[in-house]
Amino acid sequence: MLKAAIVQVNASADMDENITTACEMVRDAAHQEAKFIAMPENVSMMEFGGKNVIAKSFAQDEHPALHAFRDLAIETKTWLLIGSLAIRLDNGKVANRSFLINEEGSITGRYDKIHLFDVDLPGGESYRESNTFDGGDQAVLAETPWGKIGMSICYDVRFPHLYRAYAQAGAKIMTVPAAFTKQTGEAHWKVLLRARAIENGCFIIAPGQCGSHKGERETYGHSLIIDPWGSVLAEGGNEPCVLTAELNLDDVEATRGKIPSLQHDQAYQF
Repeated sequence: MLKAAIVQVNASADMDENITTACEMVRDAAHQEAKFIAMPENVSMMEFGGKNVIAKSFAQDEHPALHAFRDLAIETKTWLLIGSLAIRLDNGKVANRSFLINEEGSITGRYDKIHLFDVDLPGGESYRESNTFDGGDQAVLAETPWGKIGMSICYDVRFPHLYRAYAQAGAKIMTVPAAFTKQTGEAHWKVLLRARAIENGCFIIAPGQCGSHKGERETYGHSLIIDPWGSVLAEGGNEPCVLTAELNLDDVEATRGKIPSLQHDQAYQF
């Protein structure tokens, strides 16, 4: 059994404040005996405007949040998923990068968000992540004491082939840290995540940002832990919170045995 936790936050543009808040909430989760603790996308900073994001980004080795969270993993003796940080690249853009940190403070997984959110939503809400971020080109399957974890970020959840590839490669857990917009979250967040769990017979751990942010942006919250049958084990609301759930990893093989769809994949021709 694995006791997993989600830290749901309402990050601001103040990095120091965000780091302090996230660390306090991780300690709370650790006190509840969670051994794997996941944080949302942009956990250290929800800034508005590409220029501001780039100005407040850091090279990986210099990022204060990464240093703080690596120390925190050692302090709490837990595995931490840093949902994502803005990592400055040599080309002037940034990577939206997720990190998996083990209990010794070592980086065991590093994933750059592949699918960038370039959309125009009803009501005039518009996003152009590609103006600021460079998308990744590598799926990342990380080894843990509880099995393999497939890493992803937010908008990736709309691309089911990524999660299918992870499942076929042996992933038992998939992480989906996010800062989902309120509008799209209300419509699609829960159904997409349940679908990814059901399709692949895996656990989904999806920590989300919540509330209002700079630039009159709103994120949906409702962080989720979902089992391989698609049942919701824990769900957050609209406010910051810590969620926990017990994950029986044997449920993965049991579920895949009941509905062996991974064995029935076909190559299609047109």
